[in-house]
Amino acid sequence: MLHCAWLLALGMTSTIAGAQVMPKPAPIPEVPPTGPENSLTMQDPATFAEVKMDFPIAKGPFQATWDSIAANYPGTPAWLREAKFGVWVHFGPQSEGNSGDWYARKIYQQATGGAAYDNHVRDFGPPSQTGYMEVLHRWNPVKLDPAELVKLYQQAGAKFLLVQGVHHDNFDNWDSTYQPWNSVNMGPHRDLLGEWSKATHAAGIRFGVAFHHEYTWWWYQPAFGSDTTGPNAGVPYDAARLKLADGKGKWWEGYDPRLLYGINLRAYKDVANVKYRPEKGIFQDHLDYARWYTTRWSLRIMDVINKYDPDFIYTDGDSTQPFSGVLTGTGYKCDCMQRVIADFYNHTLEKRGKVDVFSIVKFHPPAKGIVSTVESKYPKDRKLDQDWIGENAAGDWFYRPGITYSARALVLYMLEEVSRDGSYAVNIPIAPDGSIDEAARTMLVEMGAWMKVNGEGIYGSHAWVKFGEGPLGADGKMKALPTGALNKPQAEYRFGPGDFRFTQGKDGAVYVFALETPKAGDTVKIVSMGWKAGLLQKPISEVTLLGSAEQISWAQKDDALEIQYPRRGTMQGKDMTVVFRVR
Repeated sequence: MLHCAWLLALGMTSTIAGAQVMPKPAPIPEVPPTGPENSLTMQDPATFAEVKMDFPIAKGPFQATWDSIAANYPGTPAWLREAKFGVWVHFGPQSEGNSGDWYARKIYQQATGGAAYDNHVRDFGPPSQTGYMEVLHRWNPVKLDPAELVKLYQQAGAKFLLVQGVHHDNFDNWDSTYQPWNSVNMGPHRDLLGEWSKATHAAGIRFGVAFHHEYTWWWYQPAFGSDTTGPNAGVPYDAARLKLADGKGKWWEGYDPRLLYGINLRAYKDVANVKYRPEKGIFQDHLDYARWYTTRWSLRIMDVINKYDPDFIYTDGDSTQPFSGVLTGTGYKCDCMQRVIADFYNHTLEKRGKVDVFSIVKFHPPAKGIVSTVESKYPKDRKLDQDWIGENAAGDWFYRPGITYSARALVLYMLEEVSRDGSYAVNIPIAPDGSIDEAARTMLVEMGAWMKVNGEGIYGSHAWVKFGEGPLGADGKMKALPTGALNKPQAEYRFGPGDFRFTQGKDGAVYVFALETPKAGDTVKIVSMGWKAGLLQKPISEVTLLGSAEQISWAQKDDALEIQYPRRGTMQGKDMTVVFRVR
């Protein structure tokens, strides 16, 4: 009876002849009155049994358990290793703030929001009068041309795109069945995800969609507060005061603010003003709401799967999976992720006849059927236990002025990832109007020129027996490019003549990337390829400098492979990484 009642509450129907039937959007369940801030302690997730969800998924061999996913998954598709390099399209209405990442949250944090808060007051007015929903109304990226950008990304050497479906701001960038606050109903009035999907499929490159709405419910809690100082001190922000009925006669008539901002959960400790995210806990006084929320989270992803047939999906977070009850999974504990992945793989099997897709669960431990990510850093050594993608942004995740763009830094960061056996995806911030900076365009064109010459050492490559070599510093570590977003520190960082990164190409050759371009006539010494190192199974038979027609002089000695760098160098810019192919 409980199961049937829950299906009826969601407006679900049964499956017909084995086909998946998506449920109708369900209204927000009744929620208890809001208590005083920090008056409730969240339940320990260790004492809360994982809830087994029951929304319908596509029929097929994959069931909603990690064991079933592992048993039926054929393995990460070969196209990911072949692709190696992609572009992360981290674009949405928060770009309108010109303030970088987490803009929609920071505008409600007077004390800690920094430039985002100040810029919002300057451009829109105090958040007590003009909140984030008005940013959504104004946002209109009239210069956004996905087909033109995909062409540019391809020119840069990208073989896949990861496009943002929804960020923590809870705004769906597609014609969403389950979220009326979307890009078709307001703002640009365009199916942005549909446009990206069409452009990538037409270009023949792979298409992934990212979902960041896992922790929207606590991320937006500052929007239920108010300024603490100044002329608007104590005046509630829009999330705290606006109701569905308040929209009558306004542009947002019929749109419930709760479907954007969520509900006030500030009664729970560590929710109202936490800097990044709570440590753990279950919203034990809001379990009906939690079940509705996590069901809706899932259906929005499944909606994209059904409409756009992506090659991979991505869920953000820093827990082992969404809704684990800890870290970004704070709030509830359920098997939504397993159900969504099972639905995705069954859907793909039915549509394509094979499962040539994957699911990224950010920072998930090694498991068959899951690809992980490393954000804004790279492993200390080779990471061979699972397929993974290193990701970072040029400057910031959302657009802001003043970014330093450098093709050299972009190449070097990619090498730090692929030499350790990862793939790499870089975010190129898109301005509010849908354009990219000219310096970013130049960077991508230069990247493409480099990849055209040296891509054989990247595409389809594996990590070699060592990821790199170089003299050790006072800290006992090899030099590495600074982690974080690509900006001035990475653009200006210098390596030395003995700093190298390695990959093994699909042709069996070892590719040696000299991180600092040798001077004409220099002797390049690669210690890892000397006889004493014992890392090569056979003697070296050929050494080639990619991009150069000159025959170079080399010798494999006990202590190193010595290469005489040619007088004319390569056809590339003098400051770009050069590559030796060693057979």
